[in-house]
Amino acid sequence: TMNVFALIQIGLMLSSTTIISSLQCNHLPLQQRKVIENSLRLLDKMGKEFPQQCLREKTSFRFPAQVLQPRQKETVGVAIEEIFQHIFYIFSKNLTLAAWDGTALDQFQNGLYLQIEQLEACVIKKHIQHRWRKEVSRLKLKKYFQKIHCFLKDKQHDLCSWEISRAEMRKCLQLIDKVTRKL
Repeated sequence: TMNVFALIQIGLMLSSTTIISSLQCNHLPLQQRKVIENSLRLLDKMGKEFPQQCLREKTSFRFPAQVLQPRQKETVGVAIEEIFQHIFYIFSKNLTLAAWDGTALDQFQNGLYLQIEQLEACVIKKHIQHRWRKEVSRLKLKKYFQKIHCFLKDKQHDLCSWEISRAEMRKCLQLIDKVTRKL
């Protein structure tokens, strides 16, 4: 049988993790800004200057900025989490032709992953997530990332398509940065 002391210990452990996670959640916008700053730095570190030969292939993907302008702060959090998931997914496929620094890429991926987990733990209250699933802006976001996927696929994940996508993700993160500064 479990003694009272062990039960008290478990109780203390549980309450302290709740306190820790709620403290982390209070600092989420600040933490997010750091993650984004770091991600932008790593994106730059991953590759060199944008290759001149890729300029003529540049495409306009048009990020749906309205996704980041809903009335509720929480919905912005859900949107940001989804954007991070899309970016994470894009940068985890067919990277052989992207002439990037592997360490910086790994750090970039890890930072995004941790942030996704953090956001999931803090932001997502089920009803908000439920409402977000039906949102038009979510579909626009999906479409936007789908364009990038197709672009990479059409170009067979060549160097230029990766460089163009990297530049696009940079713009994307800068927009998120602007929004989280206002929150």
